[in-house]
Amino acid sequence: MLSSSSRFLFRRNLTVAASLLLPKNIPSKNTLLRPSCIPSIKAVSSAPVSSFRSHRTMASQSDKKTVHDFTVKDARGNDVDLSTYKGKVLLIVNVASQCGLTNSNYTELAQLYEKYKTQGLEILAFPCNQFGAQEPGSNDEIVEFACTRFKAEYPIFDKVDVNGDKATPLYKFLKSSKGALFGDSIKWNFSKFLVDKDGNVVDRYAPTTSPLSIEKDVKKLLGVA
Repeated sequence: MLSSSSRFLFRRNLTVAASLLLPKNIPSKNTLLRPSCIPSIKAVSSAPVSSFRSHRTMASQSDKKTVHDFTVKDARGNDVDLSTYKGKVLLIVNVASQCGLTNSNYTELAQLYEKYKTQGLEILAFPCNQFGAQEPGSNDEIVEFACTRFKAEYPIFDKVDVNGDKATPLYKFLKSSKGALFGDSIKWNFSKFLVDKDGNVVDRYAPTTSPLSIEKDVKKLLGVA
């Protein structure tokens, strides 16, 4: 029977022999369990994606800061850079030729423009057929109707969508800048957006708001008495 000292030496020799057979690069049990030694897959993969998405969102929101950052089409299909209207007060209106509001709005828009066009007012009319299909004509027909019947001297642009996925980017911007009482969507023909000289949307008016009733707001932005 082995003495206690012999048993100790036997166990020590077994331990030494086992250590010589083990690969040198295997970490100890304590090292493997240490959290800092195991990268978190979630932390590594999600941080860059989150950062990228945040950056992309901020970039898309900051791309268009004012109305002057947009380019639109005129009635003949030519590009119009709205930065050409810097220094002008703008009244942007979605128009229609066969609406119950057509006569009163077109008449008063012409009156308002005649009165303040030399003082810095521009009216930008965008035909739209999304409301009761009341703007079915071609661009040429729309321009002829507005200019012949109502003596419209302000620019009339390409027919556009103002709501939905195909809404022109300008109108998406206008709606996001000034929401309406019951949601951002344009409710009907002759909704109006008032824009200051720096291209900022400062007010929004319902289709039933007559152009002459907002004259005081126009004068304030123009800086006229």
